[in-house]
Amino acid sequence: MKNNQVFRVNSPQVVCEAIDGEVVIVHLEKGYYYSLLKTGVDVWSRIESRTNYSSIIREITQVYDGSAEEIATAIDEFLENLQREELIIADSTTESVNTVNNTQEIAEITNKPRFEKPKLEKFTDMEDLLLLDPIHEVDVEAGWPSAKIA
Repeated sequence: MKNNQVFRVNSPQVVCEAIDGEVVIVHLEKGYYYSLLKTGVDVWSRIESRTNYSSIIREITQVYDGSAEEIATAIDEFLENLQREELIIADSTTESVNTVNNTQEIAEITNKPRFEKPKLEKFTDMEDLLLLDPIHEVDVEAGWPSAKIA
């Protein structure tokens, strides 16, 4: 990946919410939902703030205890997985929107947690429910909402 590459959430198809240290992501077109914890939450927040690739690697390396190679490899795999699931897309701009420099704040962390590979948990058990269109799929006999007939 390019050092200045910026990713963004693939909205409006993808919506997300941070709840008690977890990020829940829903892909509205596919009907899947996802969960991120720990390191995944930290990377996701940087994607949302449009931090460029090299800054994501640098900041995560400063926050967590782990080798730079291990962290870069794990984040590369994670970003590729997010792209494969169409949750994020590469932004056409090459400039990072995030101009806040957190290096000083991050450097002050003395008791770093051990780096864990970010994991994207995927759930498909609510696909049918999430794909319902409650506004447009109204059938007098079937009730409301009703699933689209394929």
